[in-house]
Amino acid sequence: MALRPKWYQFLVGVFASLGSFLYGYDLGVIAEVVASESFLAKFEPDDVQSGLVVSMFTTGAFFGAAFAGPSGDWLGRRLTIVIGGVIFILGGALQTGAANLGFLWSGRFLAGLGVGFLTMIIPLYQAELAHPSIRGRITALQQFMLGIGALVASWVSWGTYRNLKGSSAQWRIPLGLQILPAVFLAALILLFPESPRWLIDHGKTEKGHQVLAKLHAHGNLNDPFVLAEYEQIQQSITYEHEHEAKSYFELFQSKTAFRRLFLCIALQASVQMTGVSAIQYYSVTIYGQIGISGDDTLKYQGINSIIAIIAQFTTILFIDKTGRRWPLILGNLGNCITFIIAAILIAQFPPGVSNNHSAQWGFIIMTWLFNFSFSCTCGPLSWIIPAEVFDTRTRSKGVSIACMASFAFNTMIGQVTPIAMTDIGWKFYLVFVVCNFTNAIFFWLFMPETAKRPLEEMNALFQHAPWIVIGKSKDSYQSHDLENLEREIVETKRDMSHDEGVVR
Repeated sequence: MALRPKWYQFLVGVFASLGSFLYGYDLGVIAEVVASESFLAKFEPDDVQSGLVVSMFTTGAFFGAAFAGPSGDWLGRRLTIVIGGVIFILGGALQTGAANLGFLWSGRFLAGLGVGFLTMIIPLYQAELAHPSIRGRITALQQFMLGIGALVASWVSWGTYRNLKGSSAQWRIPLGLQILPAVFLAALILLFPESPRWLIDHGKTEKGHQVLAKLHAHGNLNDPFVLAEYEQIQQSITYEHEHEAKSYFELFQSKTAFRRLFLCIALQASVQMTGVSAIQYYSVTIYGQIGISGDDTLKYQGINSIIAIIAQFTTILFIDKTGRRWPLILGNLGNCITFIIAAILIAQFPPGVSNNHSAQWGFIIMTWLFNFSFSCTCGPLSWIIPAEVFDTRTRSKGVSIACMASFAFNTMIGQVTPIAMTDIGWKFYLVFVVCNFTNAIFFWLFMPETAKRPLEEMNALFQHAPWIVIGKSKDSYQSHDLENLEREIVETKRDMSHDEGVVR
């Protein structure tokens, strides 16, 4: 029995998101690596050098996202995924066998370069394969698999941290294990379909039509939805070739393209300023601020990862029903509240002065609540929205720049956090309190609703939706071109069948 089309799309999206697993695993494992006794004894890093272990990865990812943009346009979505996977494998191997910090930093940069390719191209590839009604849940797999990676990393880290003390295996094994999923991804992604939009955009219209039929109708080229989407994509690409951006510079000249780019850069930067990366990279240091030991920290982070998975699964179930706008606003407000309470607890009950177990548990619970709030709203939406708002001509370029912004801010947080924790302690949390609150206000003012709209109708959305969207219903700037095309095709086929019956 053949899979239902939407299940097929979903499973292709799951496999592609192995690239997101790599990113999540690295985010989860590096906190244990930089805190491992054997790592500290071998390399004796200061705060700046520890920060470089983290920030070289995100610096590499910045450049990877930059290169993935033109690669995605020129070589296609699948080959770009292969390139990212191969580069990540090389970086992972170099990290695992590192004899000094120079080797480790080089491996971190290469692994980050690969992750930059993957995290930029994968949600774009998923969005271009998906039916509009399930596009949100498929692109939400980026964050879900990132969470799965972090969960695996948390428990691998906890086991190696506790049981391999005194051996370099305490940090080499966690770094080496990340190579395996990258091998599977790079080796097998070419077995899956190329983006039909990329194919049609590059003159391979017949192949694009076949892929659409495979994705949506078990290969039926004459299915009404397939014909309607095929026609809409062709019309949209024809218009884009005549009017839309042919270079990165032109993204800043078109008002609608710049508006989308501005919102996506703001979104990716805002996610890093929620404080999530600081917690992921330096959980041992952060928990230590309120007197919680490293062993216990990794255990609580493991539980934290389970909570994130539950939150991300909730997003997959409901994001196409709730829309994008209000979850993003409410999620940032939730993050803000948890950071306010966490900052108060650290300020009032500092380690060494107070050993208040209730305060410690309060802090742990706040990090768990923050993680739930972030993981079911801001995290997945930071991948969903950029992948769907651009048109085919600008999508790879726009998503590339947005991802570069994400990694630039991520690098800054990774480098600044250990220094700030040493110098100003709990006051560093106030930065995230302010940023989460202003994030919510910004998206309340400027982010239109994009859920369930076909990718080819995003141009109409950003041409007709006002810049300040408060008080505007999404129905006031809704288009139904795809539904109308499909209806016309169905009616035409019905009329033709009726005429044939009359002739007979």
